[in-house]
Amino acid sequence: MTERLTDLMTGRNFKHNALRHLIFITVLLLFFLAGCGSSDNASPSSAVSATADGFLKVHFIDVGQGDSILAEADGHFLLIDAGENDQGETVVSYLKQAGVHKLDYVIGTHPHSDHIGGLDDVLNAFPAETLILPPKEHTTKTFEDVLDAAAAQNLKLTKPVPGTSYPLGDAQFTILSPLKDYGDDLNNWSVGIRLNDTSFIMCGDAEELAETDMVNSGEVLSADVLKAGHHGSSTSSCEAFLKKVSPPWAVIQCGKDNSYGHPHRETLEKLQKNGIQILRTDQLGTIIASSDGSSVTWSSSSGKELSDASAPADVSSEAAAYVLNSNTKKFHLPDCSSVSQIQDANREEFTGTREELINQGFSPCGQCRP
Repeated sequence: MTERLTDLMTGRNFKHNALRHLIFITVLLLFFLAGCGSSDNASPSSAVSATADGFLKVHFIDVGQGDSILAEADGHFLLIDAGENDQGETVVSYLKQAGVHKLDYVIGTHPHSDHIGGLDDVLNAFPAETLILPPKEHTTKTFEDVLDAAAAQNLKLTKPVPGTSYPLGDAQFTILSPLKDYGDDLNNWSVGIRLNDTSFIMCGDAEELAETDMVNSGEVLSADVLKAGHHGSSTSSCEAFLKKVSPPWAVIQCGKDNSYGHPHRETLEKLQKNGIQILRTDQLGTIIASSDGSSVTWSSSSGKELSDASAPADVSSEAAAYVLNSNTKKFHLPDCSSVSQIQDANREEFTGTREELINQGFSPCGQCRP
């Protein structure tokens, strides 16, 4: 039992309304005791009458350095994540403009703030039928805010069980991950789904370990569109996963000139090598994919030609942010774990191309492989 659950059950934490605590204790107990329920019991009923257009639309909403995805089919809506805390109103406004009055499903892929930060605003603005969160507690105020917003509308939490399918109008989505206990590795706890037959695979920040588990699970992973994991980080989109999914397109959600250097050069090169066309929210703004069941068409909020943006880029000459160690003459990606070990006297910030650093006598870190 987690400390959060212990506090709720023993009454040690009374900073929230007691009635909401009582409701939420019951919800969480049901959530964690449910275990690996069958898909027959897990599929919720739909309450919105279907429209007749038969199209599936997936909106990759531009929330800067974060994720937020809206899927709509026949008047039914699924929201995956809602960006950072300061992006909540952006997502709420977008949903209203898209005609959302109620959300059939809300998925918070994992407890990091760049994914669930705006979910409390969304849940406070729209009624939701089903909230899917991984069974991983987190101690941040951001996580608490999401739990409070769920409790405020007496919303039952649903544990993601791999293999379980849910209807979304005439479409459906199937849970792919998480497949096991990943300890404190929050990225690998990400809820992953495969949406529809002309399909989209979206797995939050799942990294190579979780991706490999999905490859080995036997679940169908082939898809037309892959939402690249972890904003295009080199820790995700491993070769085995890309081969299994084999998508014609990949969408990368990241912020322009973000401090992490996303998307990483290595990821872009892997996507290129596999013949995958790349669409990026930092270049195009919000990206919308429309599927009629046999093909996918694209549009964006920027007005840029998607044919130009989706062509594989020459990443070898792209400028990016790096951290240098003047003592070892190594260069690192900003989110490399080795960066924290560099002494201040030896640490330098650099923005430029990889080739410039190599020409200056630096070599790439063997861990983050910039």
